Amino acid sequence: MQVYINQLTFKTIIGILPFERVKKQKVIVDISFKYTFSKKSIEFIDYSEVSALVKKTMKKKRFKLIEDAILTLERIIYKKFNLTNLQIKISKPNILKDCLVSVSN
Repeated sequence: MQVYINQLTFKTIIGILPFERVKKQKVIVDISFKYTFSKKSIEFIDYSEVSALVKKTMKKKRFKLIEDAILTLERIIYKKFNLTNLQIKISKPNILKDCLVSVSN
């Protein structure tokens, strides 16, 4: 199965600029991953748990770089859920006036 969590939106401290270390800014996180689903095993990935883990981690860690956030989220999500083909994209929609800035793995 392929799961998509698109436009998970919340505010957090992220960035290296002085004002980014004080004022929370909006981030948008997109995640996709594959896992093996079987009706017989009753095992499934609770996407609300994945979403909550992403938000909790980013708010707690207050990352300076989006790249560090992605690497940390990858490690934590792989460890907890044992997923394959994990893709993460983090966007900062309000950091520049004329564009949307994103980083993905």
